[in-house]
Amino acid sequence: MRVKFIGVGEAFDENYTNTSLLVRTERDGKSVAVLMDCGFTAPPGVWRDCPDPDGLDAVWISHFHGDHFFGLPALLTRYWETKRAKPLIIVSQEGVEEVVAQALRLAYPAILEKLPFDLRFETLEPGTSADIAGLAWKSALNGHGQRDLAVRLSDGEKTVFYSGDGRATEETLSLASGSDLIAHEAFLLDRDMPGHGSIMQSIDFAARAKARMLALVHIARHERRERRKQILQALDSVTGLRAFMPEPGFEVEL
Repeated sequence: MRVKFIGVGEAFDENYTNTSLLVRTERDGKSVAVLMDCGFTAPPGVWRDCPDPDGLDAVWISHFHGDHFFGLPALLTRYWETKRAKPLIIVSQEGVEEVVAQALRLAYPAILEKLPFDLRFETLEPGTSADIAGLAWKSALNGHGQRDLAVRLSDGEKTVFYSGDGRATEETLSLASGSDLIAHEAFLLDRDMPGHGSIMQSIDFAARAKARMLALVHIARHERRERRKQILQALDSVTGLRAFMPEPGFEVEL
């Protein structure tokens, strides 16, 4: 399993595109590619790193804030333009089909009816599991201002956990246990902010989950800029797991 960080930024960062992960693996001899979140600045990175219009199998949407799903109209309309033929699965919490359809109709009226490929929706709620695109999926409720689901994705050998936005909960800790990679929202270094995680909380979370690696994403633009030295010092002090702050385009092999 390989994870590429298409973007690592928060909603309004002028230098870093919205957090979005491209997960590539194989299952039963078949290649599988899953995009985790698709905010309004994410699609150009997806097109660069996955140029084949049929290259993506599924998209996970953690929650319905614009920096996590408003890129879907552009992504899907380009797939219409480039004549994608393969079905695309969108996975999220209840209500996803209605929300995505509304966004598509606002952005490009009638595009939903013009798509030359099947757009399929799968609901993944906490306490359930699913086999989608040949991979095993589970979710848990994270602590965010809007209902956000963290997700665990496994190919039977390796596992990636992605928080979406928000601070950790006991449910997400259980979900993340033993993960090869945790990608966690970490808005501030060590200050508390309702509805968001911090870098120090994320480090503690990954250690408690006994993860192999921790990637810090969705860091506040001013925090990344003004406290970069302290962030790197905090990461250097971590023992027992590999913790890092990825740049866009960084890829890790699990």
